[in-house]
Amino acid sequence: MNVRRLIPAATIAGSVTLGMVALSACSSSSATGKDSGKFDVVASFYPMQFLAEEIGGDHVAVSSLTKPGVEPHDLEITPQQTAALGEADMVLYLKSLQPAVDKAVEQAAVKNTVDVATLTKLEEHGTGHAEEERAGDEHAGEEHAEEGHGEEGHGHDEAGADPHIWLDPAKYAEAAKGVGKALEKADPDHAADYKKNTDALVGKLTALDTEFKDGLKNTTTKTFITTHSAFGYLAERYGLDQEGISGLDPESEPSPARMKELQKIAAQEKVTTVFFETLASDKTAKTLAADTGLKTDVLDPLEGITDKSQGDDYFGVMRANLENLRKALGAK
Repeated sequence: MNVRRLIPAATIAGSVTLGMVALSACSSSSATGKDSGKFDVVASFYPMQFLAEEIGGDHVAVSSLTKPGVEPHDLEITPQQTAALGEADMVLYLKSLQPAVDKAVEQAAVKNTVDVATLTKLEEHGTGHAEEERAGDEHAGEEHAEEGHGEEGHGHDEAGADPHIWLDPAKYAEAAKGVGKALEKADPDHAADYKKNTDALVGKLTALDTEFKDGLKNTTTKTFITTHSAFGYLAERYGLDQEGISGLDPESEPSPARMKELQKIAAQEKVTTVFFETLASDKTAKTLAADTGLKTDVLDPLEGITDKSQGDDYFGVMRANLENLRKALGAK
């Protein structure tokens, strides 16, 4: 039975009209700032959006190129979105994390662009100490030569700089200060408010940094295993050792040798838990956990907020991450 034949034509026409209206409203959302008289900021993905909203407050209209639930690394941008970028008052992004965004920003020629990667020092992090040694043996020469380049080292791969600065509250605070100054300069009429909001955000990030230091200073083990090697800055800040199943790219597949190596590390370092994330597949984490008799839990790289996130915003998810780490590492 074809159910569609039972629906009156008028109803279908009405639905189409409503759908077109909704689509039109969605398409014009990037112009919200212009329509409301607010400063229009387009953010590349959630951590950039959060900075803009916290610092901009009531003076900015913020939209994100990466919708909730979309894996940021895989984002594709349409020509229409690129054209809309050109109308924004400011674009806030993190170069090298999303190649499609980098290209669109270049093409759109926005007057005020802020590359957050330039607001703090980027560092190189691999999947883990053992993996770095193995990768060094297999890929000596050309890739190691690439590691010595500053700006060219921003690539989102094993040899490039790690862009996941927002997972270190102290580095994220440095980025916040830079974004605040950029907004003050671009929209001087509201500079005082931007400065006030920046100071408030930095204060909250400093408090969060203290929570992590206190919460992770006394643990049974310092090693954690995660699918996505996004936590290099966090591990370095709080004296932990990150062992990633995959590299900085969450979609990369680990080698059988890497999986075997992680089993050995888990036994040696008294690892209890394999962490996975909400926006990428948990298949490899569950496979490793099953092979080693370990538990699984969430360690969220905070690249997007969805109804599956263990918190409503950056601070909520980061505190959930802290509690999950404390439990897995045997914090006292």
